[in-house]
Amino acid sequence: MRRSVIGGAKRSSHFLLNQAHRSLLSPSPPPLHHHLGSSPSSSATALLLLLRRLSSSSSASSPPPPNMSNPVTVQSINPKVLQCEYAVRGEIVNLAQRLQEELKANPGSLPFDEILYCNIGNPQSLGQLPITFFREVLALCDHPTILDKAETQGLFSADSIERAWQILDQIPGRATGAYSHSQGIKGLRDTIAAGIEARDGFPANPNDIFLTDGASPAVHMMMQLLISSEKDGILCPIPQYPLYSASIALHGGSLIPYYLDEETGWGLEVSELKKQLEEARSKGISVRALVVINPGNPTGQVLAEENQRDIVEFCKKEGLVLLADEVYQENIYAPEKKFHSFKKVARSMGYGDNDLCLVSFQSVSKGYHGECGKRGGYMEITGFSPEVREQIYKVASVNLCSNISGQILASLVMSPPKVGDESYESYSAEKDGILESLARRAKTLEDAFNSLEGITCNKAEGAMYLFPRIRLPEKAIKAAEAAKTAPDLFYCRHLLNATGVVVVPGSGFGQAPGTWHFRCTILPQEDKIPAIVSRLTDFHKSFMDEYRD
Repeated sequence: MRRSVIGGAKRSSHFLLNQAHRSLLSPSPPPLHHHLGSSPSSSATALLLLLRRLSSSSSASSPPPPNMSNPVTVQSINPKVLQCEYAVRGEIVNLAQRLQEELKANPGSLPFDEILYCNIGNPQSLGQLPITFFREVLALCDHPTILDKAETQGLFSADSIERAWQILDQIPGRATGAYSHSQGIKGLRDTIAAGIEARDGFPANPNDIFLTDGASPAVHMMMQLLISSEKDGILCPIPQYPLYSASIALHGGSLIPYYLDEETGWGLEVSELKKQLEEARSKGISVRALVVINPGNPTGQVLAEENQRDIVEFCKKEGLVLLADEVYQENIYAPEKKFHSFKKVARSMGYGDNDLCLVSFQSVSKGYHGECGKRGGYMEITGFSPEVREQIYKVASVNLCSNISGQILASLVMSPPKVGDESYESYSAEKDGILESLARRAKTLEDAFNSLEGITCNKAEGAMYLFPRIRLPEKAIKAAEAAKTAPDLFYCRHLLNATGVVVVPGSGFGQAPGTWHFRCTILPQEDKIPAIVSRLTDFHKSFMDEYRD
């Protein structure tokens, strides 16, 4: 009996609310007793009056109800998302993927038989093989039961087996499928810190290291920390890797451009930094940090140590955080050039944690290893107060941790086989073979670009890209304007449709006003490079003839 009374009371309450709600939606609702009978309860009347009062008081200021059939529109999403662009996977790549589907469905339907992706630094997708030692260790860590099997000794090198045991002993429960500490597994951070110290000759603290899913999340984390409004600015090189412009836009900051000097091999002049800093400050922008990409992306230059000293001095004097993107530190092709980390440069100048806030980014996606899909990387933060470091840790904790395979790879990259290890010779042969081949590919493409009418291309001293400048005929520029597209995008689209070669227009990276470029990776395998050169050469001659003034 009690259950039915309670149930009846609930049903009556729901009925009253529903009827009251309907009466609110009616322009001339019938009297309440029409629904409740000739003797409406006082509580029901009070409920209706209350709902009417609330409705009338809020109707003037309430926004219109959302379109329930389509509650998310381009107009209703976060405008910062609309401002964000990432050209490396933009319009040209989308077109390339559609063409690839067309080739698959209708072979022979296009004037080329394959798509040649030169748009992104994704080495293994283009045929580069992984480093054997790294993959052996990963396999053993992910399936540790095979470590105890007799046949494992014949399938894996002794040092990969030993390294796998070392790493597993550092992982709680020896479980690569479990969460780790939010900064990454402590033993792996110890290994990375030792690798940094060996590289630079200065101490590194494992507690300064945050392991991340590639370098990109680390960049986002720092932008999140530094940017609170559009009045916060970040100095970025132009041309730049679009991750930076995208991240600044997503977090609502202002990108303060400083232009690299193409005439001096994409030189970074401190006078240009000062000019842009002063201009930004005159507009009321608080410039928080300076981004430096070394070796350069998309420009391929390697900074001289003296230049780096000037940059460190500039950041110290102006109170800027130095964000050092060093993910291409292994990709050096010019014999006269050498990579120096900004931390090494700062320490060699006598500057310590109390003098400079420095964040250094590293990734397993680049270098000679090219493990993009494993999503491993780290940032080393120095010079931040304990209170700020606590906030960085809090942000890292929101993501729980980076993936364990990427963490393991980051430790292997910073501590590869050494002389005397069983894998050393095969590891060195694989590494040297990849880097030497990349240098040859860079030179072949550089020479090819410089042989074409209206194209000039600086030498690729490092990284994985060339960024040639193209001087387009006025007729081509006007045709692009008529098509409502940037001239370099117009050129790249025509190139793709005619040849299947995918490059990224320079407008996606930023460029000096009135100049046009495109970025081309050096990553297709060496036996593909002649076809790329041939297709590019034939297309360019035809394009220039078609649009010649």
